[in-house]
Amino acid sequence: MKKAYIILVTLLLSFILMLTGCTGKPAGTTKQGDLSGKRIALIMQLNLGTFSAQYIAGVKEQVEKFGGKVTVLASDGDLGKMAANLDAAVNQHFDGILIDHGTPEALQNGIQKAVDKKIPVVVFDANIQIPGVTVLSQGDQEMATSVLEKLAADHGNKGNLVKIWVAGFAPMERRQVAYQDFLKQHPDIKEIAAFGAATQNTALDTQAQMEAILKKYPKKGQITAVFAAWDEFAKGASRAIKQAGRTEIKVYGIDMSDEDLQMLQDAEGPWVATSAVDPKDIGRVQVRYLYQKLHRDTTPEQVVLKPSLITRDRLPREKITTDQLTKYIKEWGSSQQGNADWMK
Repeated sequence: MKKAYIILVTLLLSFILMLTGCTGKPAGTTKQGDLSGKRIALIMQLNLGTFSAQYIAGVKEQVEKFGGKVTVLASDGDLGKMAANLDAAVNQHFDGILIDHGTPEALQNGIQKAVDKKIPVVVFDANIQIPGVTVLSQGDQEMATSVLEKLAADHGNKGNLVKIWVAGFAPMERRQVAYQDFLKQHPDIKEIAAFGAATQNTALDTQAQMEAILKKYPKKGQITAVFAAWDEFAKGASRAIKQAGRTEIKVYGIDMSDEDLQMLQDAEGPWVATSAVDPKDIGRVQVRYLYQKLHRDTTPEQVVLKPSLITRDRLPREKITTDQLTKYIKEWGSSQQGNADWMK
C-alpha cells in the first residue's frame, strides 16, 4: 500500500513538472495578459495647451489598451516640483514611469532611484543618459530644418526674420542648432529680433511681445517672416500679426494640435507651415516602449520620431481635426514605432 502511494505521488509530480515545462516561459518574458492592471506615472514639466492635452490622450489611450491606469503629475514648469513628483512616483512604487521634458539636473537622481528599484522609465524630450532608460525625441533638427527651408523657398531666400525661441529645453536647443546652420547657409535672410519665454501663459505673453515688435517695425516689408520654435509661440505671434492687419508677415512653426490646425487652415491667418509629430503618437510610442520594458524586452536607449511637414496648401478648405489629418498627410498619426509583435 505504501509503495503504491509513493508511486502515485511520483507520477503526479512528474505530470505537474511536465505541464510546467510545456506552459512555462523563457526567463525574462511575460505574457501580455500578465501586464494588465499596471499603475503608470506620467511626470510632466509643463501641462500646457492643446499639444499637451493630445499627448496625454495618446498616453492614456495606449495604457488603457494594455489594461493599465495613468496618473498625471504636472509640475507647472517648476523643476523642483518635477523632481519631487518623480521621487513621489518612485516611493509610491508605480509599475512604470513616463517623463515629459525636464533637465538632467532635476531628473538624474530620481531616475537613477527608479532604475535601482527596477521601475522602468521612458523619457520624452529630456537629455537623460542613464543605462536602461529609453529616451524619445522628435527629430528636432529635421523639424526645424524642413520648416525653415520652406520659409526660404517661399520668400526667395531673402528677408528679415523674427525668431521666437527659449533656452533650457532639450528640443529647443536642438532646434537652435538647425536654425544657426540655416542662417549660415542663407546669408540674405537676417534675424532682426529674437525673444521667447516659457510661462503659464506662453501664447498670451508671446502675443504681447510680438505686438511690441510690430510697433518697432511698423512698415510693410520690414519683417518678412517669423520662425516660432514651439506651437505656443506660433499661436501668440499669429494672433498679434492678424489683429494688427500685418498678414503679409508669414509664420512658420513647430508642433501641431487641433487648435494649431484650425489656425493653419485659416486662409486669412499668417501661420502657413509647421513641422510636427502627432502628439497622440508621441504618447502612444512612449507607452509602447515602457510596456516593452515591463515585458522585459530589450529596448533601445534612443528613439527618434519621424516628423511631418504640414503646409496650408496641402490641407482642404473645410475645417478638419488632427484625427483626419492622415487623409492629407499620409505619414501623420500612423507610427508603428515600439509596436512589438506580442503587442499586435
